[in-house]
Amino acid sequence: MSALPDFEKIHPSLWRGSQLARTAGRVIDTGYKALSAELPGGGWPISALIELLTAQSGIGELRILRPALASVANKSIALIQPPQVPNMHAFAYMGIDPAKLVWISPEKSADSLWAAEQILRAGSFGAVLFWQQHIRSESLRRLTLAAQSNETLFVLMRPLASAQDSSPASLRLALRPAENGVAVEVIKRKGPIGNGSFVVPVGPAPSLISPFARRSRKLFVREPGKSTVITPADVSAP
Repeated sequence: MSALPDFEKIHPSLWRGSQLARTAGRVIDTGYKALSAELPGGGWPISALIELLTAQSGIGELRILRPALASVANKSIALIQPPQVPNMHAFAYMGIDPAKLVWISPEKSADSLWAAEQILRAGSFGAVLFWQQHIRSESLRRLTLAAQSNETLFVLMRPLASAQDSSPASLRLALRPAENGVAVEVIKRKGPIGNGSFVVPVGPAPSLISPFARRSRKLFVREPGKSTVITPADVSAP
């Protein structure tokens, strides 16, 4: 019986179902060996849609992205419609210059989707972090195509309940709080089904959410196509 062909030599998009795929594009090291070992290519894929699914915000989803964000912080990082006010001092602790952060929060979800798509197509940002409670499949497809047009780390934060919905994302991870870090479960990847959850020891970090989360939203961007850089002085106590 002849040996099975090496599918990856035929085309980089082919792989054995029992093995992790070799990503055709570049990846960014996650900074965590346990996590990198579970991802195709050994890192966060760029030019792709990544989904992090959480039961609630603030359980460590930004800490798990900390090494990757620090590595692309030579460019601006977009925070689009975060659920609460970002803590700029915490980002500085992560090694990210607060002046590199662009905080965008339009009043309408349609404007947020428009902003995310335009930023991805521009390709001038190192990373785009986008929070959405509800998003339609056609919007996900548009964002996926926009992400493929440039080398940008694109992470979409969605509720854990969205795990049961179909998605064109190349990587989907469910995150849950754990005693020593964040419990990660692979929902979707180019490779075999994940074997349950594993804990990523993200370590202690200051709160990434400002205590002034319910303050006035006067600093938020109101018009599509315009953005605001938020500095520590902008989020000081009233």
